[in-house]
Amino acid sequence: MLKPIQAESLANLSDIRHGFFTRQGGVSTSLYASLNCGPGSSDDPAHVRENRARVANHLGATEGEVVTLYQFHSSIALAIEGQVPAINRPKADAIVTRTPGLAIGTLTADCAPVLFADPAARVVGAAHAGWRGATAGILEAAIAEMERLGGRRERILAAIGPSINQAAYEVGLEFKAALIMDTPENACFFHLSEPTGRPHFDLPGYVESRLKAAGVTRIERQSPCTYANESKFFSFRRSQHLREIDYGRQISAIVVA
Repeated sequence: MLKPIQAESLANLSDIRHGFFTRQGGVSTSLYASLNCGPGSSDDPAHVRENRARVANHLGATEGEVVTLYQFHSSIALAIEGQVPAINRPKADAIVTRTPGLAIGTLTADCAPVLFADPAARVVGAAHAGWRGATAGILEAAIAEMERLGGRRERILAAIGPSINQAAYEVGLEFKAALIMDTPENACFFHLSEPTGRPHFDLPGYVESRLKAAGVTRIERQSPCTYANESKFFSFRRSQHLREIDYGRQISAIVVA
């Protein structure tokens, strides 16, 4: 049974459904147990399709499966009106629509998923915000694309979903230097680990700050740590530390009813 995490602000909207889905409630096995929704993994494609169909059904989508794109940590946002090909998906890291019944989503395994909604314009969006995409401007691109479809940033509600949290996100000194070079205020998103002296980065906090700077004022964080909660979430970094050969992806999705 699917039990996605929900943002209260989005759940209170009568004509918009959403969910930050965990790894629970699917049919995949082994490393991918059980709701792996990532076609880029080496999981059985039939299992991935079934898992994605379960998510679409849970959200009441009427336009086929949840649409996701080929994500590559970019600043590209794309508006769509219908399904996209399962093969050769368009490359982008944010997806926006105003088509009723068309569920759109983003795949993550430590990066921060962000779901957007402007209920007045009936426009929704989903963004994949790792540190590279967030610094490149993916959140701002998603907001701009929503505005192109009639949304207004002062009306947009944004919810940040499960991602790697600061305690588990050790980064290099060069990473910190790059982020504070042009914006010294970004130093607040780092703290030094006692044992190693290396910086740890607050990804969901940084994502929230970018949203605020872009003019979005209604922001909710539903961001338990993907690395620390193995039973609930897939995590790329955890899979690397465990020397696993692959990893699953959870999906976060939203639809206008």
